[in-house]
Amino acid sequence: MANIKRIDGKNGVSFKITVTSGRNTEGKQVRHYMTYRPAPGMTDRQIEKAVKKAAFEFEQQIELGFIADNRQSFAQYAEYVIGLKERSGTKRRTVERYRELLVRINAAIGHLKLADIRPQHLNMFYSNLGEEGVRICAVKATPKKDISALMKEKKLSAAELSRSSGMAASTFAPAIHGRTVSKATADTLAAALGYKTESLFKLSQNSSPLSAKTILEHHRLISTIMSQAEKEMLIQYNPAHRATPPKIDRPEVDCFQPEELARILECLENEPIKWRTITHLLIVTGCRRGEIIGLHWDAIDWKSQQLRIDRALLYTAESGVYEDTTKTGETRYIKVPTETIQLLKLYRAYYDGLKVKNGDRWIETDYVFTRDDGGIMNPDNVTQWLSSFAGKYDLPPIHPHKFRHTMASLLIYNGTDALTVSKRLGHAKVSTTTDIYSHIIKQADERAAESIADVILRRA
Repeated sequence: MANIKRIDGKNGVSFKITVTSGRNTEGKQVRHYMTYRPAPGMTDRQIEKAVKKAAFEFEQQIELGFIADNRQSFAQYAEYVIGLKERSGTKRRTVERYRELLVRINAAIGHLKLADIRPQHLNMFYSNLGEEGVRICAVKATPKKDISALMKEKKLSAAELSRSSGMAASTFAPAIHGRTVSKATADTLAAALGYKTESLFKLSQNSSPLSAKTILEHHRLISTIMSQAEKEMLIQYNPAHRATPPKIDRPEVDCFQPEELARILECLENEPIKWRTITHLLIVTGCRRGEIIGLHWDAIDWKSQQLRIDRALLYTAESGVYEDTTKTGETRYIKVPTETIQLLKLYRAYYDGLKVKNGDRWIETDYVFTRDDGGIMNPDNVTQWLSSFAGKYDLPPIHPHKFRHTMASLLIYNGTDALTVSKRLGHAKVSTTTDIYSHIIKQADERAAESIADVILRRA
């Protein structure tokens, strides 16, 4: 039988409900507590009935194994769930993203007790995320002066500026081409050139509302945390399942047209062999950039002309550069053309020459692609170099994933089945491939229908 105690406090009337359920190992009674607060405007009669109903339902929950935790806050429980995820092998990058998202989530609902969170709280939070000024983002810097002209004036090459600033040339290359960089990069570059940051760069911070995709990320994390609480029978239902997050329409994938790809390959012929080989592999394999940078020499089967993709180099601000398994944790083998093997052999000769040139300074890592001293590359350098490369030749914007989408789209459009494409891309499920490339599959199907009609129905 539940015990009900009325409490008259500064904030009005509340009721402490206590339910006992057996004894612990020390022979002491196990008690569970909850607090009921009547809604404003309720009559004494209504309050009496509501309290009895709450006590009855609470007692039933205890009997069924539901122990509503009215003391533990969302923030406390979220930290416990993140710990569970880490111990169960969730990817480091994912865990770090969870912690980023929790900053906003805890600011909004972290103080609330688990059992008190309702769909309305979440809907209000999602609405607030869609307002201006909620972004937590770094200050960006856009050049106000011609950085390239300043370098010429001071007779500084990119290599010399890199040495004097201690920063990779690919990091500040976007600024040379007039594009936006981080404030940290701007600060280092300005100091190396002998200027104050504000005199060379225009500083700005994005205050636009969060995208629907980012809001949905917050919702999914809340749902994950509350699902664990539901599984552990701390709450009766997951409020995130009854909330209304924004819906997002999957945009069509961004691909290169065949003539654009031909132009990129033509321009690559003028570039250093390391970057030419990296970009070539991105184009022909459809691999993620971290998978290419994480490639080891023993993963290349020269005779069978295939690559073993079983690891990736990743970067986060918290962990720096580190090696991990592929996104799905699976190993896959990718056949490559003869031209790719020939290019890799040319690059191997350059790599061996670099080792000899460095001598004792060489850092042995066995990665195919390294810094000039053999050290581990930051995968972000690939994105930065491609951006600089595109600007140099007036090409369309280039990012590594665009090559991945291009390869998959070309294969599908030319009749390759979704299962084969999915395996080549390393997707965990074929449905992931069909969802992402649905519009290309539709186009391929329409093309197939026309081909059938040409062969069967339109014969002269």
